[in-house]
Amino acid sequence: MTIHTEYTNRSWRAAKLDHLGSSIFAEVASWKEEAKANGKDLIDLGIGSPDQGPSPFIRETLSREVLKEGSYAYPKSSGSEIFLTTVAKWMNHRFQVDLNSQTEIISLMGSQDGLAHLAQAICNPGDLAMVPNPGYPIYSGSLAIAGVRAYEIPLKEDNQFMPDLDAIPDEIWAEAVFILLSFPGNPIASAASQEYFEKLIAKASKWNVLIVHDMAYSEMGFDGYRPMSILSIPGAAKTAVEFHSFSKSFQMAGCRIAFLAGNEQAIQSLRILKENIDYGVFEPIQQAAVTALEQAIAEGEDYTGPAPLYEARRNLFVDLLAKEGWNIKKPCATMFLWAALPEPFRGKPGVWNSRSFAKALLLHSGVTVIPGDAFGSEGDGYVRIALVQEQERLEEAARRIGEFIRSYC
Repeated sequence: MTIHTEYTNRSWRAAKLDHLGSSIFAEVASWKEEAKANGKDLIDLGIGSPDQGPSPFIRETLSREVLKEGSYAYPKSSGSEIFLTTVAKWMNHRFQVDLNSQTEIISLMGSQDGLAHLAQAICNPGDLAMVPNPGYPIYSGSLAIAGVRAYEIPLKEDNQFMPDLDAIPDEIWAEAVFILLSFPGNPIASAASQEYFEKLIAKASKWNVLIVHDMAYSEMGFDGYRPMSILSIPGAAKTAVEFHSFSKSFQMAGCRIAFLAGNEQAIQSLRILKENIDYGVFEPIQQAAVTALEQAIAEGEDYTGPAPLYEARRNLFVDLLAKEGWNIKKPCATMFLWAALPEPFRGKPGVWNSRSFAKALLLHSGVTVIPGDAFGSEGDGYVRIALVQEQERLEEAARRIGEFIRSYC
């Protein structure tokens, strides 16, 4: 029997996996193992996973619902009636946005679920989409999975990390199916004004481009800043959809629940795709999410969510790092700091970059941060720091970082 060479050399690994952004995170994980093996006490400021759980009301609802016999059935992939209607009420309460709960909202198994699948639902292989650089890795990763080409919009510090809409060539606007942006975003917390959103909508409407707005950090604004929904701009739903996540806004990380709202055609396209690949979110988790939204509505203007916790951590940690010789601008929102490398490590290509700095810091001090190039080429020279430790650990992390910086001065 003859076995042809072309079959014996077949690989059971898709080439598209080479374009996903997980390699740096796997590399950081290996550094952590090395640091632990060397006896380091790790302070992990890498992954943005909330270190506190949701309110007792949310947990009580989840506990009660999982005990019900009727909870154990396949849920609708689009979301339960009560979840969708409560989302619509909350969007109206929080952003003064009127949505049709049946046609303009869909539940998701976390916003990453929707971000990963949306391009497959609204694009054809070979289409073009615009994504920010730096950006959350699934933005470009979802395009690789869908066979969609990426046009990267550079986010520059000299432009306050805001996408320059006028710098995008007309031929890109003409070809692109959608533009994906996030305000405030991950890894960079930039704030979009109403005027900026209006300009974005005008551009997108002119070229018939769908706006995909990732708003996972809607309830994490600081210093009086409350992030605004693009859907609050009149007529925005004609050309925009928006992701919202319960993981950060209500500290329900691990529950895997979120929603997408806005343009009806895009929502229905994603619904059709999801009806063929999953059965939706476990009903008790949807009920817990309903409780979270109802609690926020009931508290009205008094509802602050997790914002005060992370604002206090931001203030503490940035001030402590400044005393240690690392000056970082305080972000307006989110659980992250986006930090240019400390002064002694800048302007030394071939010696220091995001990755070499993050590795040396971890092996020397046990403090984990994520190198900025994990989020795109424009992130080199920066690191992302997650404020996901208690005050005492942040104080210790700042002390260790200062010691590391001084050891290289």
